[in-house]
Amino acid sequence: MRIRELAVPGAWEFTPVLRGDDRGIFAETFKASEFEKAVGRPFDLLQVNTSTSAAGVLRGVHYTEDPPGQAKYVTCTRGAFVDVVVDLRPGSPTFGAWDSVIIDEVDRRSVFLAEGLGHALLSLADDSTVVYLCSSEYSPEFDRGIDAFDPEVGIEWPAVDRDGRPLTFLRSPKDAAAPSIRTLRI
Repeated sequence: MRIRELAVPGAWEFTPVLRGDDRGIFAETFKASEFEKAVGRPFDLLQVNTSTSAAGVLRGVHYTEDPPGQAKYVTCTRGAFVDVVVDLRPGSPTFGAWDSVIIDEVDRRSVFLAEGLGHALLSLADDSTVVYLCSSEYSPEFDRGIDAFDPEVGIEWPAVDRDGRPLTFLRSPKDAAAPSIRTLRI
């Protein structure tokens, strides 16, 4: 497995070795020993979520108030996504910084983001499916978000899908009404 720390401290990209033959492909998409060696801590799994999206669906930027926080290990099982991590930790020297990774069914990359980091996904193909391993159970009272189009953060979203067709962004009303990152600086 190849492991790379992202530009946002506390976030990593994991790229498994793909082993294929005439039957298909096998990949170890999570291995505790490799994870702990890279990240320096174990991953405590308490909830698994699966989400399927049409091309153009933009989910996030979501985060869980920290504490308690929620770390995530995110893998695309079908289709393709732009996976974006944003540093939303007050007082962090990289507060507001972001980085992105294409996760898809081809390379089988995964992204880990630690507690306090924001997360967004943009689907680049219809029926794209993502699986999140979560370090805590969902608690709506700690669920937060910022606007994915906040110019102060400046995330560079692609304009076209995986096949080069123009994307029309589709967000939930909650995500469309999310506040600016400025609200976290107060």
